[in-house]
Amino acid sequence: MKNIAVVGSGTMGNGIAHVFAQYDYKVSLIDISEEALTKAIKNIASNLDRMIAKQTITEADKERTLSNISTHSSMKLGVQDCDLAIEAVSENINLKLKIFKDLDEFCKHSCILASNTSSISISQIGAVTKRGDKVIGMHFMNPVPVMKLVEVIRGYLTSDKVCTTINELSVRIGKIPCEVQDYPGFISNRVLIPMINEAIFALHERVSNVRDIDMVMRFGMNHPMGPLQLADFIGLDVVLDILNVLHDGFKNPKYAPCPLLVNMVRAGHLGKKTGSGFYKYKDGSKDLVMADHFRHW
Repeated sequence: MKNIAVVGSGTMGNGIAHVFAQYDYKVSLIDISEEALTKAIKNIASNLDRMIAKQTITEADKERTLSNISTHSSMKLGVQDCDLAIEAVSENINLKLKIFKDLDEFCKHSCILASNTSSISISQIGAVTKRGDKVIGMHFMNPVPVMKLVEVIRGYLTSDKVCTTINELSVRIGKIPCEVQDYPGFISNRVLIPMINEAIFALHERVSNVRDIDMVMRFGMNHPMGPLQLADFIGLDVVLDILNVLHDGFKNPKYAPCPLLVNMVRAGHLGKKTGSGFYKYKDGSKDLVMADHFRHW
């Protein structure tokens, strides 16, 4: 396995491309937007510069990594020689199914098709292809170059051989694979997202304020980041999407999203990416300030 295609050049896509390229795989980074591809390469270069500053890589390592990445706005051209294609677009089931239909058509028969989905059924994705045995989940954690875990999700039709191949590949790129079965939210988000939702309920019910809820989990439970700040970093729209997948998949009211979360998403306050969620975010500022709406809660 030498050639990797990554479909989607956003935060997760460019992070996945970065890691494979750093381990000397040839990577085709694919996006319909040339502007997004340009931004992705700049982000990868900036992340590599941070690694140079920490003396974990050299300038030569940076140049070699970047030289291993090519960009493509045409999926057909970008995936024609790949041994593994990884989809890393937004958590939209219809978009993902369309991409996997195209990958099934354009990729060579031996190519493994993987999704970076954080909650959507791998079995459902595999069913739209003619190679369900070669469809698997590779759920990387954000930021991809830093976080070690890869959740390897076995769909209903995924073969043992493909699971073994992806587990071994994950180790070769410095990751720790954890194999899980294909149920809503897998393991990571089945545990994490309800915790975040419960923190939002605690805020909604005025049990405490934003800062103190996060402090309880940081200093009481030794979490590196409080659940409300983490929700901002994930994106409140993404948190809501995953809760809806859990709620629809299990039909259990314990997964119902908090009304406060629903209203915040409707209002367009999606967290760090929009500049406001539970906290306010200013360019270059490292100070954590509660969003105006919550300052007097």
